[in-house]
Amino acid sequence: MEQWISFAKGPLFAFSLLVMLLGLLRLVIIQVYSLILRKGRRLRNAPWKKILTDASTWVIPVRHLIAGTRVFSIVSYLFHIGILVVPILLMDHIALWENFFGVNLPAIGRGLGDVLTLFTLGCVVLLFGYRLFVPRLRSMSMFMDYVLLGMIFIPFASGYLASHPNANPFPWNVMMLVHILSAEALFIAVPFTKLSHIVLFFFDRVSQLHWQLRPGAGDKVAEVLYGEEVHV
Repeated sequence: MEQWISFAKGPLFAFSLLVMLLGLLRLVIIQVYSLILRKGRRLRNAPWKKILTDASTWVIPVRHLIAGTRVFSIVSYLFHIGILVVPILLMDHIALWENFFGVNLPAIGRGLGDVLTLFTLGCVVLLFGYRLFVPRLRSMSMFMDYVLLGMIFIPFASGYLASHPNANPFPWNVMMLVHILSAEALFIAVPFTKLSHIVLFFFDRVSQLHWQLRPGAGDKVAEVLYGEEVHV
């Protein structure tokens, strides 16, 4: 089992991280090509000040909360904080980033990491419940939305159990292997799923398109939100 863990923490981690980074880079290049080469003329006269101001309001999106989905949106926002802070800044993870990138990031302690981990797990459960039981949100949800929540839940839960032997009903090496492999599966999924909006956020705001909508889905979502047929 130790050999499997060493392989997962070494070559397999490097492979999954490379897939994620190259996949995200590919998406950025495609977006830049689309915006500059294909839409360059229209962008010359674009209201950049308004676009950038609007984009900045999404950092803390209070202005963009929609009636009927405010709680869901707030939980989703807090959930995003957890899935970024814990994997990147947790003390146990800092060594990985130092080994692969040579950067010395500030670390959060295990106590705060535990709180954020449990908080993020709670957000995952709430988001899953909202999507499953609230008709308006269920109408907008696709199968992959539930799969991604599950894929995020597993590495957070397994990481917490692996670091708390008294709460872990399974052998430590088994739980650690599950933690590493599930995190690497998530890395690989990032460029090919909605999680890619970690780099597409800016292009979403500039293009006035929504990364989370499939082509043609705008009418359906507008109808669900506003109770009427709206063409976008």
